[in-house]
Amino acid sequence: MNRQMVLPVGYEDDFVLWIEQQANLLNARQFEQLDIHHLTEELKAMVGHRRRELGSRLEVLIMHLLKCQFQPSFKSSSWLNTIDQQRGEIAELVRESPSLAPTIAQVARRRYARARRMASRETQLDRKEFPSELPYSVQQLLDDDFVP
Repeated sequence: MNRQMVLPVGYEDDFVLWIEQQANLLNARQFEQLDIHHLTEELKAMVGHRRRELGSRLEVLIMHLLKCQFQPSFKSSSWLNTIDQQRGEIAELVRESPSLAPTIAQVARRRYARARRMASRETQLDRKEFPSELPYSVQQLLDDDFVP
């Protein structure tokens, strides 16, 4: 059986092939051939991506909770489905990366201003009509039965 030799590919030349080659080098325990610099950068980027995803999902969740609370007559199945979807995705993120759980309160508070601004824009209510600080606890944010 002829095995075709695959030449090492650079990080910037073909990212997917580079990842495959790095994984193969790790499995073969050929540590001296690893691209340590780029591997380290990619691992840090993966952490950042997960944290940004958590923030983005909390932002959308909070915006829809605000819309439900401040425009209850417009509450729709679409809004409720979005709330449910975001909670499900947040739960999955935390299941895959439990270290994100203790950061939820801080991330939600940090993302609240943008969620408030988006809720104001979507409802056409003045931003001042919404609380200046996050009005929901982590328990409420994650509670499948909580909708204001």
